Amino acid sequence: LAAVDAVFRRRKRDAVMEAGVSLELPETILIDPDVAIGADTRIEPCVQLLGRTRIGSGCTIRTGSVLSDAVLEDNVLVKPHSIVVASHLSRGAQVGPFAHLRDGALLEENARVGNFVEVKKSVLGEGVKSMHLTYLGDARIGSGTNIGAGTITCNYDGVRKNPTTIGKRVFIGSDTALVAPVRVGDGAYVAAGSVI
Repeated sequence: LAAVDAVFRRRKRDAVMEAGVSLELPETILIDPDVAIGADTRIEPCVQLLGRTRIGSGCTIRTGSVLSDAVLEDNVLVKPHSIVVASHLSRGAQVGPFAHLRDGALLEENARVGNFVEVKKSVLGEGVKSMHLTYLGDARIGSGTNIGAGTITCNYDGVRKNPTTIGKRVFIGSDTALVAPVRVGDGAYVAAGSVI
């Protein structure tokens, strides 16, 4: 059975390469049968593409990343060792390294999620940046907003999950705790170390 599985996986890798996808060290890359990948996309070694993952054209998936039931539009960059599960990355979005997107995360165009950032059931608007050591759960974040390092949406009160809403062009300073349910309006400035 393992030998048959290996044959099917090799055929899938061969098929995506024939369709214009670049696989570096293809023997180290796992691609499930229902995965679709657009031309001019580059997949680095030790990547796993699982479930019904859909990847657009011109994307780069860097070493050690795992994508499961993910949708990536064109020109998305997934940096090394990132995990993207049941999430949608719009055109030009960037994730990682060491980022974790799960359970319904949506990154709109050119949004960026960086080192050790976890996003769950949240929408990050166009051009939103959250680059370091952050947890964003059950949140809606407006376009052009910057989320500082170490920010946490405190979405669980011990009984149920609560939403956080952050407007457009907001600056959230480092080490901020947003205790849900909470709303931060457009253009707000939240100083580092705040509890809202």
